Order: sequence, then structure tokens, then C-alpha cells
Amino acid sequence: MSIGAVEAARNILTRLHDVMASRSHAQAKLNTVVEVIGECLDSEVCSIYLLREGMLELFATRGLAQEAVHVTRMAVGEGLVGTIAEDIESLNLAEATAHPDFSYRPETGEEKFHSFAGVPIVRRERAVGVLCVQHVEPRRYEDVEVEALQTVAMVLSELITNADLIDEVDVLSLNGTQTGPEQLRGLTLVKGLASGVAVYHQPRITIEHVVAEDTEAERQRVILAFDKMREQIERMASQAEFGVGGEHEEVLATYKMFAYDEGWTRRINEAIDSGLTAEAAIERVQQRTRMRMRQIDDPLLADRMHDLEDLSNRLLRMVSGQLGTAATMGLRNDAILIARNLGPAELLEYDRRRLKGVILEEGSLTSHVVIVARAMGVPVLGRVRGLRGKVRDGDLLLLDSDQATVTVRPAPGLIEAFEGRFARNRERQAVYAALRDVVPVSADGRRISVMINAGLRDDLANLSLTGADGIGLFRTEFQFLVSATLPARERQTRLYRDVLEAAGNKPVLFRTVDIGGDKTLPYLRQDDGDGEENPAMGWRALRVALERDGLLKAQARALLEAAADRTLNVMFPMVSEPWEFDAAKAVFDGQLAFLRSRKKRVPEAIRYGVMLEVPALAEQLDLIAPKIQFMSIGTNDLTQFLFAADRSNPKLAERYDWLSPAILRFLRRVVCTLEGQPIDITVCGEMGGRQLEALALMGVGIERLSITPASVGPIKELIGKLDVGAIRAAMTDWLASPPANLRQSLADWATERGIALD
Repeated sequence: MSIGAVEAARNILTRLHDVMASRSHAQAKLNTVVEVIGECLDSEVCSIYLLREGMLELFATRGLAQEAVHVTRMAVGEGLVGTIAEDIESLNLAEATAHPDFSYRPETGEEKFHSFAGVPIVRRERAVGVLCVQHVEPRRYEDVEVEALQTVAMVLSELITNADLIDEVDVLSLNGTQTGPEQLRGLTLVKGLASGVAVYHQPRITIEHVVAEDTEAERQRVILAFDKMREQIERMASQAEFGVGGEHEEVLATYKMFAYDEGWTRRINEAIDSGLTAEAAIERVQQRTRMRMRQIDDPLLADRMHDLEDLSNRLLRMVSGQLGTAATMGLRNDAILIARNLGPAELLEYDRRRLKGVILEEGSLTSHVVIVARAMGVPVLGRVRGLRGKVRDGDLLLLDSDQATVTVRPAPGLIEAFEGRFARNRERQAVYAALRDVVPVSADGRRISVMINAGLRDDLANLSLTGADGIGLFRTEFQFLVSATLPARERQTRLYRDVLEAAGNKPVLFRTVDIGGDKTLPYLRQDDGDGEENPAMGWRALRVALERDGLLKAQARALLEAAADRTLNVMFPMVSEPWEFDAAKAVFDGQLAFLRSRKKRVPEAIRYGVMLEVPALAEQLDLIAPKIQFMSIGTNDLTQFLFAADRSNPKLAERYDWLSPAILRFLRRVVCTLEGQPIDITVCGEMGGRQLEALALMGVGIERLSITPASVGPIKELIGKLDVGAIRAAMTDWLASPPANLRQSLADWATERGIALD
């Protein structure tokens, strides 16, 4: 914005400030506004069109026929005014009639005017009207004048919104935003049904005040926000998860370039000089960026402009003080959370009583946020594109993750049908609940152990509710994820003791802390992880614990003290080679010796195990087997490592099937290798909680499953109907000569025997 534009805009805003503060009714204010703008820009015509009942209506004018006010109306996309509203872009024409979209309205008396300039009046990224000026003589308006109009349009947005001159439904219907019922499809990440109002994880910033009272104070607010944002960017750049080299470094380099760009800061300060508040100035520059983005064909350059958009949002949050997510502000109603993606710690911040479901624009089946959501019993739908353009804050949503759909703004009939499904689902759950005290024994007399996965104190109630055989995987990292600082040893001890007491005589298998990958801890710097481009296969799990032995020592002592006079089952995650197990066990041995030297009570027995997630360990089973009492197979990580498929990559979310012969052959080989040895083999991934996949697992010899609590009933029901010997015989044949579709062959086998699968 040039000096002339600043002065012109300031002059107009100074006069408009008095207009807005007056007690006149809205129409009188608009009539005064067009006079002020016309005088300040020495323009013969100034007109304001507003969106009403789906049409752009002439609301006020200086220079056109007054009889046309509230009479002249045009559709979005019709004429020059309609084109500006549709494209949300300015027009500056020396000869209006030469434009292909020109539309003549005789009742306005505009035939004598040649030049035309118009800008959109924007609210929440959507056009709600148009401000335009005209002259008799053909000439292009100076950039100074157009920029002044764009600044004034922001003030008009506030005025017409406060005066209720526009219809919210009309605003949302513009530019393709739906207002009626709509069904969106995605990828089922956690099954279930839920209804609630839409709540965005990152709420939209609403600018309350546009005109500044104190320009210098606004400038200081922006300076402080820039300082804070630059500190944040520098901190991001120093974190290991962003790596060195490759795409992450390029993204951060672009962020830093924009964050320190003098042109960007100058434009914001110029907008403040013209009389705007800090928030309005950032939004004013952001609008200009959006208009430029629509004109960019180069995808690389467009991506860079998106980076600037993201930084603008970050700066806007900082200057407005609205830094929190929807979790920090609290959920007031039953809610369906909407986000591009979420980390597990972010999800755990939400009130579990109010959070009914989650919809992600990205997301993959085995990401840790999905594991947490499954533990919380919250249905999740992922890979739903374009949510922001189709769902508003507060819209009623019916989430059917079973069918991978969400219905937005449902009609009454749809709501009634959904409630019917809800009722039937509860009936089905009641059937499963009736199996609580039923021992899972197959039709041919084989005892299958069905346990649950847990990680939160609230999960413990599920032991008695489901009648599970124990906790086959207690994820100790959940306590670390929900803490602002590293949990003290005493806190860890209390949690582990509570878990053991709640379990009673049932076993609990504690997995030592598994952090890293998509489970980063802000309070644990990862200096030694610099250079990682795929954190899932990098500095995480046992690798972190052995590197930071103080972390593992504190946890080892907490577990040993909590399990005093009991049996402690402890396993180490992501073991790749036997020496890693030896090193981890040595930490426990050292803490055990320390407690004994202090005459402290210790466990009566300690059983050690490993997580089989890294395929390399399967090639050394003969070396690890004499050292362990149990092995848990983590099918989530194992799948991504077997297929070299990053489980956090949405493009690969459905690409590799758990019922692939490669996975099933791998699992059967592990079972056969350890056959006859006193080692309990458990599958504790999501794979075991699905009936068809569980059928396949029992077919390769797995007799212990640790699954989400919601899956216990369905799996018990399956076991009671199953002839394990028969499915093992069938699986032997299929894996020797795999059919074209093993999943379908399994389903057909079950159907032929009257086994109904979900």
C-alpha cells in the first residue's frame, strides 16, 4: 500500500468511524458511507451491493438513480458486480462495457459512466457484497484508490454484519458452501456411530473490531506477535522431528523467509497506518494474498502462498490472544471434532463426556491418535476432503464410521433413521455384554485368551465390563503424553499400582514407554534425533529409553515398587536385536538390586517379554527365546515395516491388507518357530480386534489376543462358533497356494459354516 493509499484510506476511515458510532439506522449509515467514499475519492458514483436472499441487491448509491435502490438485483456471477462476488476478486476497468461479463441495468441510469472499479466485501473468507465506484471519463483507477476501497470494504463488512443486513444462509451458500443436507465419505479409522455438533479443533478467529482507536498501540501488538511467531518458527526448526535436508527443511526455510519478510510486515504496518486494528490489518493483507493465490497457476508458487496463509493464521492467533484449541476452550455440547490431523496428546485434552466422534481430513488406520481414540471408544472417520468448505461450526453431524460416511445438516427423516440404527446398535452391544462372564472356548474345545489393551486409568473399568482375561498391553506412554512435564517416579508408581490392584488376579503386561514417531513429547528434547526423515523408523521406543537411561531407570523402579509381592510382566517395544533386550533388562536388574539393598519389597516374580514389531527380530528368535517368557506381536508397526509403508501417510492407509499372505505367512512362521517353548505369543494390534482378521490369526496358530475393549464381545462370539482345527487346516492350504483374494475366501468359509461376521 503506497503513501497515497494510506492517506486516502485513513481519511475515509476517520470519517467512517464517526458514521459507525452514530445512532442512525443501518440504511442511513450506508447512505452516508457512499457519500463519504465518493467525496474522498472524488468519484461520481459509489455504490454498495449486499447479498440478500441469494441475490446481490443495490443497497445504497451516490450517483446512480435512487429509484434503483432495493430494486436492482443480480445473481452471483451476473454482470461485473456478480463476477466480483463470485471470484472474490477486484476489477479495475477503463471501459466497463468492454468486459465480457458487463450487464447493463437501465433503471440505474449508469449508461453515461465508462470507468469502473469494484472490490468484494468479505466476511469469513466469503463475499457478502460489493463496493464499487464509477466515472464518466474512461480511465483505470489508480492502485491507491483500489487499495483504499479494499480497506474500506473491511469496515463495511463489520458494519453490515452488526446491523444484520445480510442473511447467514446466503453467505454460506455463496461459492459452493452447502446449507442443506449433504453426505460426505471417508475412510473408517475407528468404527462406531455418533451424533453431535461440528467443532473445529482450530477455531476460526472472528475479528470483532476493524477500526483502530490507537494506531501506535496496534503497531506494538503486531511487533510483539511477530517476535513471538519468529521464536516459535526458530524452535520448530531446532526440533529433531523436522530433520535436516529434504522437504521439512524446505518448508521451514519458506516459513522463516516469510516470517522475516520485510515486505509482509511493511504491508501490515501500512494497513494499520490507514486506521485498521492489528487483526484487521493482518486480515486485510491476507485477503490480498488469497486473491493472488487464485491467479497462480504454478503449483509450487501456490504452495508457497499457502505457507504464507498458514503463517498469517498463526500471526492472527497470536495478536488476538486466541491461541488455544477447542479443547482449551471446552466443549459445551455433544461434539464431533473436525481437524486436518491430530496428535494423541491433543485428542486426550478433550472432555471424554462431550467428545462423541472425530473427523479428519487426513489420518491413517494405524496412527497413534487412532489407537488412543479406539481406547477412548470414540469413532473416527478419516480422509474426508474439503471439510472447511462444507461444514460450519455448530452444524449437526451424524457420523456413521461403520459405513464410512458423515451426514451434514441432516433432514428430520435422516435423524429418525439414524436414531433407529443407534438403538439397534445398543441392542447388539447388549448381546455382547451378555457374553461378559462367558469363557472364550472354541467349538472344538480350545481355550483362547482374550485380553484388552489399555493405557488410561479410566480404561481399567473395562476389565470387569468385558470379562476380559487381563490387560495384554498397557501402554505406559499415555501418562507421558498427557503430562506437561516428565511424570515423576512417584506418579508413575501410583498409576501402575492402581492398575495392578484393579486387575486383581488377572495379568497385566506393561510395555515400557514408547515415545517418538508421532508421539513426541514437547518437554523431551530430541537432539540426538537430528536428520530423521522417517521418525517412525528412527529414534523412538526402546531406542529412546536406552539412550536416555534415566527415563528407563525411573520407570523400571516405579514398576518394581508398584508390583511389590506380585508378579510383574514387563515387555520392551521395538526390539530389533537381542542385545537391546539385554541392555533394557540390565536396567531393571540394576534397579531390582538397588531396592533389595535398601530392604524394599520387590515383585515375587518378574516375567520379561518383547514386542515383535521389527522383522529383523524374527530372524533371531532362537537367540531371544531363552531369555523371554512372552512375546507380543504388534501388527500395526509390523505391517508398515514389512511393506515399507509409512503408516502415517494417508496415501498408503488402505494400500496394504492385514490379510495379505505375506503377513499371515510371517506370523505362522513365528508361531511354528516358537512351538513347544514356554513362551506366550499374543497379537496385540488392531488386527486382532476385527472378526475376519481374528479368524485368520487363529488359523495361523495364535491363541492369545489383546484388543480394544469394544472388540471383546464380538471376538468372544466368534470364538464360540469356531472350529479352530478346521480353520487351521484351511489356512494351511491357502498359504501354500494363495487364492486371488484371501479376504474373500475367509469370508466365504465363515458364511458356509453359519458364522456371521460384522
